[in-house]
Amino acid sequence: MNEHSRQITEGMLFTDFYQLTMAQLYFRMGMHECNAQFDYFFRSYPNYDEAKAGYCIAAGLEWLLDWMDNVRLSESDLEHLRAQRGRSGKSLFKDDFLSWLRREGSFDGISLTAIPEGRVVHPNIPMVVARGPLATAQLLESSLLNHLNYQTLIATKAARIKQAGLGKMVIEFGLRRAQGKAANAGTRAALIGGADFTSNTGISYTLGLPPKGTHAHSMVQAFIAMGGDELDAFRAYANVYPDDCVLLVDTIDTLGSGVPNAIRVFEELRRKGHQPVGVRLDSGDLAYLAVRTARMLDDAGFPDSKIVLSNKIDDIVLMQIMAQIREEAPLHGVDPDALIHRFVYGVGTRLITSAGDSALDGVYKLVSMERDGGWVPALKVSETPEKTLNPGFKRVWRLYDRNGKATADCLSLEDEDLENAHKIELRHPVEAGMSRVLERSRLSGIEPLHIDVLRDGRRTFETESIKVMRERRDADLSRLDPGVKRILNPHIYHVSLTERLWKLKRELVAEMSTARRDLRLESGDSET
Repeated sequence: MNEHSRQITEGMLFTDFYQLTMAQLYFRMGMHECNAQFDYFFRSYPNYDEAKAGYCIAAGLEWLLDWMDNVRLSESDLEHLRAQRGRSGKSLFKDDFLSWLRREGSFDGISLTAIPEGRVVHPNIPMVVARGPLATAQLLESSLLNHLNYQTLIATKAARIKQAGLGKMVIEFGLRRAQGKAANAGTRAALIGGADFTSNTGISYTLGLPPKGTHAHSMVQAFIAMGGDELDAFRAYANVYPDDCVLLVDTIDTLGSGVPNAIRVFEELRRKGHQPVGVRLDSGDLAYLAVRTARMLDDAGFPDSKIVLSNKIDDIVLMQIMAQIREEAPLHGVDPDALIHRFVYGVGTRLITSAGDSALDGVYKLVSMERDGGWVPALKVSETPEKTLNPGFKRVWRLYDRNGKATADCLSLEDEDLENAHKIELRHPVEAGMSRVLERSRLSGIEPLHIDVLRDGRRTFETESIKVMRERRDADLSRLDPGVKRILNPHIYHVSLTERLWKLKRELVAEMSTARRDLRLESGDSET
């Protein structure tokens, strides 16, 4: 793809076609400059093959803002739109609309508030709120969803893998299995969510982290093909990288050849004054091989050597490995806790593709419109009650119990100040009979989650480092109840509405139901 094609595919036309046809409709109706508010949120946690998440990690905002900063509608974009024809053969986009689009083909009129990257987030809580002219805000939808859904999905998977691995080092290896250039976004998200390093060299440098990696089976194969053997390959690698030597030991026979040859090379390195790093296991029964490898390394005098586990690693696999090691390691005279402390995890395919649930069901919904100098709620009522929107201008709060643990996320109307309320009545978003009252004195804190990130197209906060996002992630996870963080069958975290927002939603639903019933009666339809 040449640079011109890249600008078209990744620029302002990086959107679904219906966004453009709706924008022209708004223009025709004189609605295009009416201010509107859209909420971005996801409806449910990722549900993997064997487990459902109990939280997500926000990611992708910085790259969305970068895209919004840099895109402008070009003459080439306009030519492509001008060439579009409807079924009658007539131009689909009219010249007056295209002239308006040429003038307004940017996101300079959009303002965003958002939950910062790295924070724990939950379903139906707006992660980003966009306000601005209706047509422009509509054009933002597809790219916003593309940037935020995928990175949040991968950051969440990475956090679970880090947790299942008991906090030991995670190296992301997914470049070769990712979907094209999405590898860079996925790697960035993994580094926010739980991965410590990545083998993806370019994105490592961009994000200010050193890339990490070992070697492939092909290195050993190449030496054998040229008349050498595994030991020759290991020695050559150790000679070039004496202080960074991690050897992949399963090309031929892990326990019969790979580990013994690695130990010989490690002994040679030690005699030369170098400290070998460890070995990597990439196939077979990883738990069993790790135990036996540890025993061999211990007996040879390398009790601190790292053992890198790779090959289809994810959160569920790590849970199984941990359980097996705790049962099996003592049988071979290996301390399971000491062994786990030596682990490093190389995680590729199952992280970068979010194995088990490959898409986050994030949505971008219109919730309010400006009319006659004021704002009115915009409500979508669904046959599925869970999909009925929470309308209007809202604020997002996190409530902490006396132990400092997050006990609920709460949506309120914009003019509600929960920090200074004496008590807070929380309503279930759907179930009318479910509510609870929290006394302010019984809470250790109430925190607003949104910050301003964009005002009329201009950023209002500084670019953040991965380190800052990780610190935010760690702080949020430490304040999350252990039951919510369970890899299997997590406790349900409460997402609630204040009494006032709940009543507004109920009133709007009732009004729309009445209007729908009246319309049916007028048309002669009877209700049963």
